[in-house]
Amino acid sequence: MQDDKQIHSGHRRRLRSKFLQSGLDGFEAHESLELLLYYAVPRKDTNPIAHRLLDSFGSLSAVFDAPVDAIKECGLSENTAILLKLIPQMSRLYLDDKVDSSKAVDIKNIGGRLVHKFVGRDYEAVVLMLLDVKYKEVFCGVISKGSVNSCDLYIRKIIEHAMIYNATFAVIAHNHPSGIALPSMADIETTKTLSSALSLVGVRLLDHIVVADDDYVSMKQSNLCSDAL
Repeated sequence: MQDDKQIHSGHRRRLRSKFLQSGLDGFEAHESLELLLYYAVPRKDTNPIAHRLLDSFGSLSAVFDAPVDAIKECGLSENTAILLKLIPQMSRLYLDDKVDSSKAVDIKNIGGRLVHKFVGRDYEAVVLMLLDVKYKEVFCGVISKGSVNSCDLYIRKIIEHAMIYNATFAVIAHNHPSGIALPSMADIETTKTLSSALSLVGVRLLDHIVVADDDYVSMKQSNLCSDAL
């Protein structure tokens, strides 16, 4: 009778072969997680570990979004918890790298261009995108980070960036990590203030995007700041 080590070794080979043949298409959530865990837990059967994580957090994305300490409470090491936390962060970097910033930005779909900037962020952040006169991206990055509940917009910092990059247009986006993609009254007032400040240095604010998970709201398209955008 085969011992556990041989059985697990054969199962791992089969799962790896399945991935090499067709990627993760056809994989159950626990199988995908099980395969990933091979590279952090080399000498254990990772199938029950994958099931335990999914049972504890409810979904694959919730596993990756869980705090390190909560993952460790499921019996995993800190190294394994860090590997899981890397997945959404690396996904964001991958999506970022796939964007061709040399092409003009479709201003009707700016939200779609920016929504991935918030993948894996469980804190509120502000992203600034600056465009030249031909709507080509000259800068795009996080300019402010805050707590889950609040994040100050540093208007002076935005103005400085706009001048350094000789921008003609600007777009800002921020996320509501634990809420819905609905701009607050404070968001609207901030948009108006920022629009006025940018206009003083010859930069037009095109839009303010509010993101929650994979959903977003464009203030421009929603006519929430018609007097400012």
